[in-house]
Amino acid sequence: MKNIKMKKAILSLFALAIVSVSCDDFLDVNENPNDPAISTPSLTLPVALEDFGELNGRTMTYLGNSLVVNWATPSNWSANSIYSRYNFSADDFSNIFETSYATIFKNLTYIENYEDPSGAVDYSNYKAISKIVKGFQYQLLVDLYGDVPYTEANFRGDNATPAYDDAETIYKSVIEDLGAAVALINSTDTAEDPGTQDIIFEGHMDYWVEFANSIRLRMLVRMSNTGQDAYIATQIADINANGGGYIHATAGVNPGYTANEDQQSPFYDYFVQPNGAEQNRKDFTVASDYTLAFLTNANDPRLERLYEEAANGGYKGAEQSTILPGVGFTSADLSKVGPGLLVSADQDQIVMSEAEALFVQAEATVRGYLSGGDAAAQALYEAAIEASFVQLGVEPIEAVEAVEADPTATPPIEAVEAVEAVSVIGRAQNYYNQDIINISWDNSTDKIQAIMTQKWIALNGTSSIESWIDLTRTGFPANLPIPAESDGVRPVRLLYPSSEYARNVNNVPTQAAGDVFTNAPFWK
Repeated sequence: MKNIKMKKAILSLFALAIVSVSCDDFLDVNENPNDPAISTPSLTLPVALEDFGELNGRTMTYLGNSLVVNWATPSNWSANSIYSRYNFSADDFSNIFETSYATIFKNLTYIENYEDPSGAVDYSNYKAISKIVKGFQYQLLVDLYGDVPYTEANFRGDNATPAYDDAETIYKSVIEDLGAAVALINSTDTAEDPGTQDIIFEGHMDYWVEFANSIRLRMLVRMSNTGQDAYIATQIADINANGGGYIHATAGVNPGYTANEDQQSPFYDYFVQPNGAEQNRKDFTVASDYTLAFLTNANDPRLERLYEEAANGGYKGAEQSTILPGVGFTSADLSKVGPGLLVSADQDQIVMSEAEALFVQAEATVRGYLSGGDAAAQALYEAAIEASFVQLGVEPIEAVEAVEADPTATPPIEAVEAVEAVSVIGRAQNYYNQDIINISWDNSTDKIQAIMTQKWIALNGTSSIESWIDLTRTGFPANLPIPAESDGVRPVRLLYPSSEYARNVNNVPTQAAGDVFTNAPFWK
């Protein structure tokens, strides 16, 4: 299965625009899609998925990259001091919590509760998709905040002050809901095909089964330190029983992104204006010296895809600090976000990469949750690295060299793309066959550390919020520096937003500023 990249038909966009109340975004259907006369699941689904992709592609990606030391700030900008000082407050990153409930969950819940007035249309596939996406986002909210509203949430005006549920209870409920979504997909042959209204998998429900299984496995692996191996084994047996497997291509949102205003792919738009000029964020987001040195010492060709050459020449990074020297550490001196991440205005907004899914399976295999032992874990680990090379567009070695190295490879005259893919994988193989710890499987005595280290590289610039969560859970990658201007302790969670204390004060848990560093998620 190739990486899905969807282009919405012009007529579909016009249809959405006709029912739109707001013109701020080309996927805004309306502010309250609760009236079947003006909204249906087919119109609401792309809105929810686009909001989902945007939140994960912007705030959450930027936060993750900063906390796992992929990015720093040049000396000629005063932005991002929070990442050098770790002085998190209840007003920081509040849109992660608020957008999840105010837009994403609101629309997904509407779809789940919708019943066709005529009784003629079976929206089971839409409901299943909504359960899966809601599960993905709830997992992240629990990982970042702990207890959050769940059982009493998403009832709109019927309950504006929902109770907070126990984090572990939510986790297990989501795991069950993901299984229920798969069962719903597999139990009906008459459900409406979402088609292009599904801006992730274009109505391929077997891909949604794979995605649900992959999210579920990620959550179960995350619980590996909680002493619940029997529960985890039971849930994985249930995954195996549905026969859907795990994603084998990157899951990305794309409603038909273009270079037009308000229609660029979210991550790309964060850094590049529609006219091609830099957003300020691109100028004040540069490589960290630690990550550049790590990639350089590992002979990792992904360096030139994750970061671009500095305007003044060469590849150079900086430490995370607000007091960098004024000379030699300006945005012109340092490497910015690279071409493997900022590909084009119409690029898919990745929500789970093939590489991430493979690394999760590799970890599950090392821990004994999946069968196959060391050989299977190694194969998954190396396939994940290969997927990362392909995703980032690492330059292929010469096609002729690839064919000479592997005479069974498809000759260029028959399929140039196939040969280029083989040659990119050849570079990945050259990389992971080096006798270097946490690169070579055989030379890595701690397999979990090797997986987390390579996963950290592969998620640079995409789902890097997962790297922060993994770092909190496992302590890997080891030896990531902590900014000198901080108190020397890395954050392990976010604080509930101030808006919750204003409107839901009787339910939101009491917190102190220090909880950012001490109140780790239940799975820690």
